[in-house]
Amino acid sequence: SVRPSDYEKVKIFVTNLLAFLDVRPEATRVGLLQYGSVVQNEFSLNTYSSKADVERAVKAMDHLATGTMTGLAIQYTMETAFTEPEGARPADMHIPRIAMIVTDGRPQDTVEEVAAQARQAGIQIFAIGVGRVDMNTLRAIGSEPHSEHVYLVANFSQIETLTSIFQSNLCTDLCSVMDHQCDHLCVSTPASYMCRCRKGYTLNSDGKTCQCSDGVMDLVFVIDGSKSLGPANFELVKQFVNGIVDSLDVSGTGTHVGLLQYSTKVRTEFTLGQYTSGPDINRAVSRMQYMGRGSMTGAALRHMFEYSFSAKEGARPDMPRVSIVFTDGRSQDDVSKWATKAKDAGITIYAFGVGKAIEEELREIASEPDDKHLYYAEDFSNMGEITDKLKSRICKEKPSPQEMCKCENVMLFQRQVNELLRRLTQNNILYSPVVVCIL
Repeated sequence: SVRPSDYEKVKIFVTNLLAFLDVRPEATRVGLLQYGSVVQNEFSLNTYSSKADVERAVKAMDHLATGTMTGLAIQYTMETAFTEPEGARPADMHIPRIAMIVTDGRPQDTVEEVAAQARQAGIQIFAIGVGRVDMNTLRAIGSEPHSEHVYLVANFSQIETLTSIFQSNLCTDLCSVMDHQCDHLCVSTPASYMCRCRKGYTLNSDGKTCQCSDGVMDLVFVIDGSKSLGPANFELVKQFVNGIVDSLDVSGTGTHVGLLQYSTKVRTEFTLGQYTSGPDINRAVSRMQYMGRGSMTGAALRHMFEYSFSAKEGARPDMPRVSIVFTDGRSQDDVSKWATKAKDAGITIYAFGVGKAIEEELREIASEPDDKHLYYAEDFSNMGEITDKLKSRICKEKPSPQEMCKCENVMLFQRQVNELLRRLTQNNILYSPVVVCIL
């Protein structure tokens, strides 16, 4: 129903919108779908990296000139166009996801349910109708409030009048022009804004104020399952892990826990996003099967760095990231490279060595200052009482609230580990560690 001359006006409308957007991979990314009886992906969010390339692609589009499957187009937008392989950035980056849908007729399929699903998935939808489009259909597609997301013009010649409206909606920095009352940070979104908290804090239910996370973290265990450990000692390690888990506030909004076991290969026993209660994690740990082969600690650190703290596996943004690496002997591969990468990425690593563990390797694994995050026991009967030797250095004299929260989190974790090791054994540990809160 869109005539060739009108189709060209839609292309001009799209290129006019591009004029006020900062199109770059690290700024605004643009994708385009054309739909009729089928959905045709003209280009994805990651296809072009400059405004000029996008404009050329828009001008080169050929008219499909078939039916009007608007619901199918919305479904494709939600399930494919806004996925990371197609160039959408991870949801935890809080970059607005916007769909602008232009239609001139009644859909030949249903739109209400799939549009609601897309909006619930975090996609902000602008519905633009031209000509004899049913207004109720546009309202079923567009986001609330409809006054800012639903538009109807009489013909394609008038569609250009919407350009200035969208420029205002998409580019106004509401954080700078209104009393947003955000406790920490205000982030402008099209026609709205959201409050965010600094690292180490979580957003309260009011959506504006922030509170210290109080020891909440994303914690990944990296557990040695090599042959030198032995089945009996592997059971002791499982008890050690469950003891730490029991000392944490594990919940959907609290601490999340993941675990890798490694020997010759690396196996994810469970991810950060898999369980949301301590008892569920305890059961998963108890069910772990001993691998009993080589000792590739470096490969385990690489897996932890590349996958375990990814959004796909349940890692949360702005959350302290901690890893406890347990080993009982010399690694058969290099540990330095991937331990360094993990620490440079902000992951705090505690290295626990027992028996024939090599002190030099433990120092390479542990966070800096490495001797403050390193624990060593002569044997499994000495996985020991660190209580009197585990201390925290005083945070700097007048830390900011953000720094104080970070410090509180680290010290609380220290106390939790401290209490666990007190319960596990009566013997003194050979190595005397001190854990420092780094600001």
